[in-house]
Amino acid sequence: MPRPPILPAIDWPTIWTFAQGFEDWLDAADSEDQAEAINAGLIDVALEPQETATIQNLARMVRVVAFAEDWCGDVVRHVPVLQGLADVSGMLHVRYLTREQQPDVFARFLTNGGEAVPKFVFLSEDYVECGHWGPMPERCKQIIARGKACGDVPAARKKVAALYEADPDRREVIRELIALAETAAAVTP
Repeated sequence: MPRPPILPAIDWPTIWTFAQGFEDWLDAADSEDQAEAINAGLIDVALEPQETATIQNLARMVRVVAFAEDWCGDVVRHVPVLQGLADVSGMLHVRYLTREQQPDVFARFLTNGGEAVPKFVFLSEDYVECGHWGPMPERCKQIIARGKACGDVPAARKKVAALYEADPDRREVIRELIALAETAAAVTP
């Protein structure tokens, strides 16, 4: 039986160099209101002492390539969490891209076949891909997938909105992102 084609390796160092820092990405936002909302969201990120200690004591540098576009509500909600962790850490570094800037790379990180953002790709300091997150917490992605499966995405979105409202401090997002950062910073299996 013929083997399926193998996808070419992603040149993460080049992607990293091409991507923008937070301020440059935010300055290029399509919507000034959305950019202000993302910036305001940084202030709202409150870490527990244990979370602060974990993110400040990563054993190695972690790089995150964030596919994000300011028009998206999930980007407005979740990018401040990721950037807030990076601002506290010193070992977590984030660079931003839009889907259109690297479509072939982004296509590898679809969510249930959809081009949902944000998508955060966690890399070790040596640019080894260690995991990805997005566009929302795992529990929420499962609800949306169930909504698609049964043909009632609007009801699924209402459930996700209720979960977001019940977690205004984005604790679930913080936990999931810290876990991925710890994986990418690992020095032992």
